[in-house]
Amino acid sequence: RQDLATLIYTSGTTGRPKGVMLSHGNLMHQVEGLRQLIQLDVGNRVLSILPTWHAYERAGEYFALSQGCSIIYTNPRHLKKDLASEKPHFLVAVPRIWELLYDGVQQQFNKVEGGKKQLTDFFLNISHHYILQRRIADNLSINHFDASPIVRLRAKLLNQLLAPLHQLGNRLIYSKIRSTIAPELSYAISGGGSLPSYVDNFLELCGVEVLNGYGLTETAPILTARSPTHNVRGTVGQPIADTEIQIVDPSSLKPLPQGSVGLVFVRGPQVMQGYLDNLEATAKVLTPDGWFNTEDLGWLTPHGDLVLTGRAKDTIVLRNGENIEPVPLEDACSRSPYIDQIVVVGQDQKRLGALVVPNEETLTSWAGGQGISTQNLLEQESVMNLIASELKQRVKERPGYRADDIIADFRIVPEPFTVENGLMTQTLKVRRKQVIERYSDLISDIYAD
Repeated sequence: RQDLATLIYTSGTTGRPKGVMLSHGNLMHQVEGLRQLIQLDVGNRVLSILPTWHAYERAGEYFALSQGCSIIYTNPRHLKKDLASEKPHFLVAVPRIWELLYDGVQQQFNKVEGGKKQLTDFFLNISHHYILQRRIADNLSINHFDASPIVRLRAKLLNQLLAPLHQLGNRLIYSKIRSTIAPELSYAISGGGSLPSYVDNFLELCGVEVLNGYGLTETAPILTARSPTHNVRGTVGQPIADTEIQIVDPSSLKPLPQGSVGLVFVRGPQVMQGYLDNLEATAKVLTPDGWFNTEDLGWLTPHGDLVLTGRAKDTIVLRNGENIEPVPLEDACSRSPYIDQIVVVGQDQKRLGALVVPNEETLTSWAGGQGISTQNLLEQESVMNLIASELKQRVKERPGYRADDIIADFRIVPEPFTVENGLMTQTLKVRRKQVIERYSDLISDIYAD
């Protein structure tokens, strides 16, 4: 188990890629740990959309093959067709794929008009309340861990009252969504990045069980995961077997009390041997007693579930000294049907700004309904006002909203962030540093005054 099994180079979202040395023991720990989390049966079909060299994909493949499953390979272009034709029992994907599936469903909702539209909105609203009350009653809501027994009892009663309407919505709407996504899907596995809460909530509402997890290439990769019996939405789950997690102060590196936000340190059999021929880089992230600095920020719930809040290197510090985590704001703004991708900026500035990739299809539909010319659509003042309004509204709707979170201005970027143009990794994560460098002129224009 101590022998070197593979070298996997980091995707290079920041800095120069480094060769991660993973042993056979690192990889076998993943197979053995996942067996304790989820049961796959011989002959189950697993649909995979990730590059086969990625640590997350490899761990998933080794586990699936060890259980006698079939693996079917697809890509974003053929995903929808393959979901329908292959009818997988499990789908292993990154958050961006779930966002695309969510966007596709929302576009179908937006085409519904009149009474059907009102009925759909009614059931969606009822079901959102239904799942929230169920979480509170079962002590699985990360925002209600301090709820009193009376509040939990009331939530249980409300959940029971809403259940018939939710079930009716399931028969009329949600069952059709599930059959479209994958009629035989048992669980959806998400990892390789932050799963936006609105996507997580919507999939739960529709009855799609998402087991979200967390890890890095340096940890082979899985550190934590939600399980079928303990699926706390908004978290990345509890540590898998023999894995320790510690939240430490970013300055002193001293452990913080439960519930405090800090750097996520981890230790376990899955932690890498080090970076190939790079002792200096290894020493920066690995302590002598085996703790690995993930450079992610997060906190632990009373039940030991990890909640991620951002990336230490991504933190934006405004001139007034306020620290802003951009990812939660970007997730909130991405809920808008008119915004496809977004990168929040503002380091050393007085206020936040953003680079926005608009959803031209929904903007065109909106403009047509408003009687607005679709020629030079993204230059229309009304369209710019709509996006500005969406940015402010979505941020204000976020739990824990602060005045410093407001995105004061934005610029439209000329093309989407993709793997082909170098602005996304192979696992569909935005390369923040590269985006900021490429569009430095647009960012300068935001702060020109």
